[in-house]
Amino acid sequence: MPKEENTKHRNGRRNTLIMSQEEAKSGKPSHWDKLEITGTIRNLSPAIWQLRHLTALFLNDNQLSRIPPDICKLENLIVLDLSCNKLRSLPAEIGDLIKLRELMLNHNSLRVLPYEIGKLFQLQMLGLVGNPLQQDIANLYKNGVARLLTYLLDNLAVTSQEPPERDWIHTANPDRCQPMAIFSVMSYNVLCDKYATRQLYGYCPPWALSWEYRRKIILREITYYSADILALQEVETCEYHNFFLPELKLQGYDGIFNPKSRAKHMADEDKQHVDGCAIFWRTQKLSLVKEHLVEFNQVAMQNNEGSEDMLNRVMTKDNIGIAALLETNDGLYDNSGFRGSSESPKQHILAVNAHMHWDPEFSDVKLIQTVMLCHEVKRICDEANQSFRPGGRTTQSSDCHKMPLVLCGDFNSLPDSGVVEFLRNGKVSSTHCDFKEIKYSKCLSTFGLGLRSNGTMQDPKSVTHPFRLNSCYDDTNFHLLQYSNNTYEFKGIIDYIFYSRTQMKCLGVLGGIDPEWFKQNNIVGCPHPHVPSDHIPVISECQVFPPGHQKSNYPPNNNYNHRQPYSQLFTHPTPPQPPQQPRYPPNNGGNRPGSSNSITHSPINLPNGRGSNGGHGVGVNRDERTKVVSPGTFPWVKRDLPTKGLSNFLIIILPYY
Repeated sequence: MPKEENTKHRNGRRNTLIMSQEEAKSGKPSHWDKLEITGTIRNLSPAIWQLRHLTALFLNDNQLSRIPPDICKLENLIVLDLSCNKLRSLPAEIGDLIKLRELMLNHNSLRVLPYEIGKLFQLQMLGLVGNPLQQDIANLYKNGVARLLTYLLDNLAVTSQEPPERDWIHTANPDRCQPMAIFSVMSYNVLCDKYATRQLYGYCPPWALSWEYRRKIILREITYYSADILALQEVETCEYHNFFLPELKLQGYDGIFNPKSRAKHMADEDKQHVDGCAIFWRTQKLSLVKEHLVEFNQVAMQNNEGSEDMLNRVMTKDNIGIAALLETNDGLYDNSGFRGSSESPKQHILAVNAHMHWDPEFSDVKLIQTVMLCHEVKRICDEANQSFRPGGRTTQSSDCHKMPLVLCGDFNSLPDSGVVEFLRNGKVSSTHCDFKEIKYSKCLSTFGLGLRSNGTMQDPKSVTHPFRLNSCYDDTNFHLLQYSNNTYEFKGIIDYIFYSRTQMKCLGVLGGIDPEWFKQNNIVGCPHPHVPSDHIPVISECQVFPPGHQKSNYPPNNNYNHRQPYSQLFTHPTPPQPPQQPRYPPNNGGNRPGSSNSITHSPINLPNGRGSNGGHGVGVNRDERTKVVSPGTFPWVKRDLPTKGLSNFLIIILPYY
């Protein structure tokens, strides 16, 4: 007997395939991911909520007066039909069914909707016909589902606690037999305003997605971690000049910036909204010698070797990299108690920041861009070595690895990619799978000649670079970072800090946000009211060795812990903040309509930006400003120093060990 197809359901879009007797007798397994219960059902069995494989659940045309909160366990639901029942309310947990695309609630007795429905950012169909809805909800519904969902999400109270403090992970102890110059580096993609759209980040409330809100939290994060070198990506031109540069200058930084290449062909008003890369450095420790711009499309044009793919795939992408040749200032080296000269040696450090193409379908472009970046960085190093050598004498190109190098950026590539393999291992095969079997051999040969050190033979089967780089985040601590980019559709590590291992030593890195925080609060991705970008900042601390150093065999310091909360090792002042701007229209009074939780009770609004757990907050401002030492640091430091009227005053007592 053949399969029978029944198309006479009340909902004509549903079909049922009935297994034949022969198939049943043969033991053919049945597969069903849809369930329909129709009749005069008044109560549902709890066993239904254990069917977590369901993608569609039809409970229409029953006598149901309530839906239990356990419905949130059906996390794979795409279609939910509750039409033609006697529902007067819906559980807030229905907002956890984030895969829902169709929610039918027609012909019930609903007057209000839970604001949590706004979390259903993938919802395409919402049926509310035949419900006695409040007039404001009914009017929004008439204007479209998207408009209603935006309103609900925008007025949903923030009930999640702020993320727990990120751990500081010790990777090595400083070499105390050398004059010590220790500095920290941050790489951070801040998510440009024009990319922060509801289409990409529909799970984030509109008020928390606005740049005016996010930029204050971003600045608060930058100031809290207080790195000596900052590498920022996706910085809008106008925001660099009007916000980041003036604000960070108040914190003792100076910086450089370049927008993406497209800005050169745009009107002045339009180019203000083009994003690019910025590098900032703490002027107390470092000074700028020279800045450099690397435009990948220009490098591709000059070295295309007649390759159509180089012209059509690589040259059309306007990503850039920038470099700042920095010089250490007097006093950066700590010679106290160590052998060496009493004078602080001058040292050059090359800080590089790059943002590679984003599309995963263009892995070849990312790898070629990374090769071009190393090609240009080598040229910059050779130029610097020649310029600052006494008498302007030329130097062997193999000396470029003796330049302390910090290479940061959003490489849009996972740890097992060809990009990371090339940077960490110093070479990559010309037939690597990331090249997608596209013939770049002539171009790679040209770049290989430029990257080759004197006295070395070029391998025709691979492209190499002379820099001896390590990643601050490596196989030993990737699992502690978990990811640097966290959205609903993608979670992974794509941001890196590399350093020259012959001239520097990585002492520690900042761990990631505890994944349990996301799980416990049902947070599906970032941005979030507590996390201002889809990326989190990656931070490392490095020791740079003086010229002519020799690695010592100084025994390790066993007093160092492997992992420790950041605030227990570093203490930074809380920066002065401008007056807080209201997040909601004045008629709402700053509260979430329809919710018992006022927004003023959110952890991000507590004094000093600290939640009840005492962790660091990235919250908002206060009138009576204080500089706070985080709990768990040094007990003899006064914790609250009133600074009203004192713009630059801070006393910190640090132990020496």
